Amino acid sequence: MTDSTYLSATHIDAFTTDGVVHLSKAFAPSWINKLTQGLDDAVLHPSSRYSVRRVKDDFSSYQEDFWVWSRVPEFEAFLRKSPAAGYAARLLNASRINLVMDNWFIREAGSQARAPWHHDISYFDFEGSMCVFWIPLESCPAGQGIEFVRGSHRWGKLFTRVYFDGHQLASEPGWVNGKFYETPPDIDQNRNQYDIISFDLEPGDCLCFDIRVLHGTSPQNLPVKRQRRFTVRMAAEDSCIRYRGDWAQTERKEFELAGHQDGDPLDSEFFPRLWPMP
Repeated sequence: MTDSTYLSATHIDAFTTDGVVHLSKAFAPSWINKLTQGLDDAVLHPSSRYSVRRVKDDFSSYQEDFWVWSRVPEFEAFLRKSPAAGYAARLLNASRINLVMDNWFIREAGSQARAPWHHDISYFDFEGSMCVFWIPLESCPAGQGIEFVRGSHRWGKLFTRVYFDGHQLASEPGWVNGKFYETPPDIDQNRNQYDIISFDLEPGDCLCFDIRVLHGTSPQNLPVKRQRRFTVRMAAEDSCIRYRGDWAQTERKEFELAGHQDGDPLDSEFFPRLWPMP
């Protein structure tokens, strides 16, 4: 199976219209096994960007790390050789796909720590056509994983960053570097006002979503078993670095150390080309 034979017009329309598409059996079991092996190693050898979250006296953790692909051979093999970048090229109608960022996450059973409602575009100094692949490493029932506000990527709005620790706003609403950021809507308290969708996922499935679509996890449905996932942000050829607020300084430092600055294209050793395959 290749990206050209797997993706249909229905997939592309869902991504374009809804902001998210469920890709069933997108990756062979061998790729999921490779990601699982890589995650096992990544947990034992975390980077300086590793973090762990707990809520109050919660003994169940929510761990994550990012930009680790260059030190985890299994992750690099997946990024460079799996169909993921080809899928991204078709969904974004791109002539080139570059890696923006890889992440791994582990949310233990019962963990109250969760993702707030947010969209990724406000968190990082990147702009352009970008998508996120959310790949579960075990089954995940609808509602216990990630949820989306259908079509919110087409609202034409920017919402300020919300910190995952404590869900505090990174700044007050207002203008930052020429762009206006609003307070994210209180979706949990007004769920009936929004078109919220989620999906049943099995290993080999993935979700691909627009970097502008609002998404989060419900406080009502705590995971009944451990959730492990690997996520990838990828960019089309029109994407570049565009500085946002001070809240992005931590991530900014990483690519500035690699020689990047405001206005640079996302195309370098730090942001390697994944498609067409070099």
